[in-house]
Amino acid sequence: MLRHPARGFTVIELIVVLAVVALLLSIIAPRYAQHVDRSRETVLRQNLTALRDAIDKFYGDRGRYPAELDELARERYLREVPVDPVTNRRDTWQVQAPRATERGSVYDVHSGAAGQASDGTLYASW
Repeated sequence: MLRHPARGFTVIELIVVLAVVALLLSIIAPRYAQHVDRSRETVLRQNLTALRDAIDKFYGDRGRYPAELDELARERYLREVPVDPVTNRRDTWQVQAPRATERGSVYDVHSGAAGQASDGTLYASW
């Protein structure tokens, strides 16, 4: 009687394959996380630039600074107040008031995210 060899993988073969996959994941995962963090920082810089540009245009048109960030969206200087990509919220923006001689409440805006960026600076200082 002829016996056919068993089909499938041995336990050793499966362990070797899983070890190779784990090794590859341990190399790729940190790079992926760094890439995601750098992407968030890039979007944060772009959002801050857009907000500051809208504040400047608002001041140029109206001769005063906006009372709040939502006023920029209501008056169509922005479609909507952007999300802070680090905190993933719209309400964490930190506004800086103008000098006492200026009208309005929003002179500049900074991220309300805690922590440091990849370049060592604080998000709040951007």
